[in-house]
Amino acid sequence: MSEQNEQSIFEIISHGGNARSLAYEALDAATEFNFEQANQFMEQAKQEMSKAHNIQTELIQSEINGDKVETSLLMIHAQDHLMTAISEKNLIEKMIVLYKKLEEKC
Repeated sequence: MSEQNEQSIFEIISHGGNARSLAYEALDAATEFNFEQANQFMEQAKQEMSKAHNIQTELIQSEINGDKVETSLLMIHAQDHLMTAISEKNLIEKMIVLYKKLEEKC
């Protein structure tokens, strides 16, 4: 595996992990009905997710253009990590909407 690919993989893991952590920070804020802070955390999570997704897209485009991207356990882990972060972020966004509705009812 090239050093460049390895660096890209670690960046996907890092940005995906950051996005996931920020999404959970947003959920924590929402449980306290602090939606302004929840929105700030979710915006940061989206930015981190975008960075990870851009790196993933670069790797995919590189492979499409004929550059061999070696499949490794580390690459699979990065993809799994990113997809889990995306799923959890999406679910947390819906949970925040529920907390907003709950606040309206109280």
